[in-house]
Amino acid sequence: MSNSLKRILVALPAAILFVWMAWLGGWYFKTMIIGITLLIQFELIRLLDGALTPSDSIFPYSFGLWVLLSTELSYVFEIGLLLFLLFVSRQTFSTSSASIPKLSSTFFAGLYAPLGMLSLILIDEFGTKVDGFLLTIMLVFMVWGADSLAYFGGKAFGKRPLAPAISPNKTWEGLAFGYLGSVIGMLLVYFVMPFDKPLTLLELLPMAILAATFGPIGDLLESKIKRKANAKDSSALIPGHGGFFDRFDALLLAAPAAYVYIRLII
Repeated sequence: MSNSLKRILVALPAAILFVWMAWLGGWYFKTMIIGITLLIQFELIRLLDGALTPSDSIFPYSFGLWVLLSTELSYVFEIGLLLFLLFVSRQTFSTSSASIPKLSSTFFAGLYAPLGMLSLILIDEFGTKVDGFLLTIMLVFMVWGADSLAYFGGKAFGKRPLAPAISPNKTWEGLAFGYLGSVIGMLLVYFVMPFDKPLTLLELLPMAILAATFGPIGDLLESKIKRKANAKDSSALIPGHGGFFDRFDALLLAAPAAYVYIRLII
């Protein structure tokens, strides 16, 4: 079986499952997102270890669950303080030579993916069930459209490297095509989905621009970490696609940017 066919056979049912869960919303969607986030954290921790910046083996997941469940917890600030006190105490009395680097790397591993994925959960909960669903799927299609067109546009017309020290194949021309792809993804959902839209096309345009701007930054950050760890993929958990971090890297920064924008105009 070719790698392209394998990618399609995995991506199609995965995409259908994601859309279905986003439509169901509530704890169906949250549970899926929490599971994905923990897997991203697992991959990120392994990459950080390979990059010689190890993190704690327990607290990234503790911090991650605290973030993801923050809208459901009572005394959320107090719980966060307790986790902070326990973690700092653990590293203070640790005899490991990596106890100092772990102070920073653990916070990054514990907060980066959870904050991005919490933003996606919050977008799914905006307004009515239909409003949240449309905004969530629209964001995903913006990111997917930007990534796809940036790849093909960069391959066909790319000449000027965007960040050669991080990802030599990414170009400014590809980035420009990414903005067009984000708008196409937005229009596709806007005109195909037979529901009243929570935002007009003019209001959605800045969201598409934000997705096409911060998505590539998330992609580059993962590339930077993988380069330091000398890894091609974040894992082999998804046949033909690498790992969950590979698939959601752009969304981890695009979702917070979109969430802030939506909060400001709704």
